[in-house]
Amino acid sequence: MSKKNVSRKEFLKTGMLSTLALGAPLAGRGLHRPAGPSLPGDAKSVIFLVSDGMSSGTLALADLVKQQKFGQASNWMQLYASDRKFHRGLMDMASLDSVVTGSASAASSWGCGRRIENGRVNWGPDGEQYKPVCQIFRDAGKATGLVTSTRITHATPAGFAANVPSREMEDEIAQQYADREYDLLLGGGLRHFEGHSREDGTDLLSQFSRKGYTIAQTREVLERAPADERLLGLFHDSHLPYVVDHATDAGLQRTTPTLVEMAEQALNRLDRNENGFLLQVEGGRVDHAAHANDPAGLVYDQIAFDEVIRSVLDFTEGRDDVLVLLTTDHGNANPGLSGLGDGYRDSPGMLETLHHYRHSFEWIYEQLGYHWSMVTLDTITVSRIRELVHEATQTAISRSEAEMVAQAFRGEFRAPFHDRQWPGAVLAGVLANYNGIYFVGTNHTADFVELAAWGPGSERIPSFVRNTELFELMVDMAAVREFAG
Repeated sequence: MSKKNVSRKEFLKTGMLSTLALGAPLAGRGLHRPAGPSLPGDAKSVIFLVSDGMSSGTLALADLVKQQKFGQASNWMQLYASDRKFHRGLMDMASLDSVVTGSASAASSWGCGRRIENGRVNWGPDGEQYKPVCQIFRDAGKATGLVTSTRITHATPAGFAANVPSREMEDEIAQQYADREYDLLLGGGLRHFEGHSREDGTDLLSQFSRKGYTIAQTREVLERAPADERLLGLFHDSHLPYVVDHATDAGLQRTTPTLVEMAEQALNRLDRNENGFLLQVEGGRVDHAAHANDPAGLVYDQIAFDEVIRSVLDFTEGRDDVLVLLTTDHGNANPGLSGLGDGYRDSPGMLETLHHYRHSFEWIYEQLGYHWSMVTLDTITVSRIRELVHEATQTAISRSEAEMVAQAFRGEFRAPFHDRQWPGAVLAGVLANYNGIYFVGTNHTADFVELAAWGPGSERIPSFVRNTELFELMVDMAAVREFAG
């Protein structure tokens, strides 16, 4: 493990001040340049792994559940406990206009090496468009790929590959993918590629097909797609289902690949390029579950992302030409297992109730005909809430608890912290009486985030790093800076 540390003086100068100054450049700041084996060009390939919206509590919860239910620690924590050479640190993810960042600005900081205002994608405050890292690697002759459990046009993959003034412009992001011809795109978001669901009526699937892409919309087609062709895989109209819902639906299992299956397809395909590749893999629905305060959605999607870590560890075993960056873009909702019972001894058993959850909060909402953007749902009944919560979580909540949830759906529940009076937050609070998991809110947080790295260049990362410096590391270690424009 790397033991490179910044001095307290340097920490105060380059870490805390970078947060206070938000987007201000820092004089004299740069990655460590130690005399060592790694030189520019040593990283023929770069793999960037992002568990979107992963608070440190999420990492801990997934590790605890994985140990309880599957008898082994998470691969992320096994890495920390191993004798493998790696770097571990914290990262300051502030955006240009806030210490609490959004996913678009976070991914853009890695994608173009500049801090960006929240909501924009590689787009400066005066309309500047910064060349994203996927274009840079593509122009250098390397293969490029994006994999996510969200819509492929969502903020994090877009931050590596697109330029728009608003992350909401997903039709435009999809068009840029077609124009820029990245080698592999796997995730959800079919609605932004089909002509009948796009505002401009453009059939992007035909554009991709004419350019030689295999179009996959099912797991079977993905598995048999020619390995030597470029690939567009769109497996859901919007985001892919939560893992907890996928695990209990045989139809979804037949048609929808898992995140690790998509990641392994990407690695096998992109590695065929003799010049190397850039691959970004996002566990995007971890963030959505944190927003929703959905404990099963959160934990099981984090565990699914953790399986990607195992695959990447195996893929890079014995190789010295791949730089791997493993991190998150921001905290979200800051969940944790509370200490409950005499001497906190009830907490482990309460957490074990999560082993039996069958569905996400999203599934409950679908049964009710409710969408998170709705202000109220007046038709809901206490009995129906108790029935659906029991089916989803195998937990029998009381009538009084169900009434609080019903009040939240009707917009009548009032909490001291207004962020916690929405249906998901209230339902999570009720279930915390049974599973011990509580969330502080329903939005992003300003946490410094976990960062792990291995491979050539990882020893250059200080223990506390500014988000934009990962872009500098990637283009330097892959020797593609001349293509940055």
